[in-house]
Amino acid sequence: MTQKNKKIAIIIALTILSVALCTTTFAALTVNKSLTLTGGIALSPNIGVYSDSACLNNITSINLNNLNVGAQTNQTFYIKNTGAIALTLSMATLNWSPSNASTEVALTWNQEATRVQPDQSIPATLTIDVSSNADITTFSVQISITGTQ
Repeated sequence: MTQKNKKIAIIIALTILSVALCTTTFAALTVNKSLTLTGGIALSPNIGVYSDSACLNNITSINLNNLNVGAQTNQTFYIKNTGAIALTLSMATLNWSPSNASTEVALTWNQEATRVQPDQSIPATLTIDVSSNADITTFSVQISITGTQ
């Protein structure tokens, strides 16, 4: 082997060694870090109130006509979870008119704290108790039915 060939062989060997060392060094300088992403997706809760079990006739009011003093009356309607998440139901009364009507008439229902799944409908019975001492002739009240996740 000539002197020139030896120099070429050494240059080739050093070049291969340099490439190998650079590759090894680059690999040693590369790091990976994994992250976990968490989040919430806002699904739309919604309920509907209907007069029929097929939940076709949406209602916004109930007219009880004439109630008797000291009597109890039941009114059935249907609640449907039309949203995408399960909801727990609650009921509250607001804006009694006249303001003393809340002491003359008691409203309760049979679905307090009931869990309703998406697309599920349930019958609800509103019970109206008129005091035997009632001295009002008409009243109105807003009933608020709430579904909570």
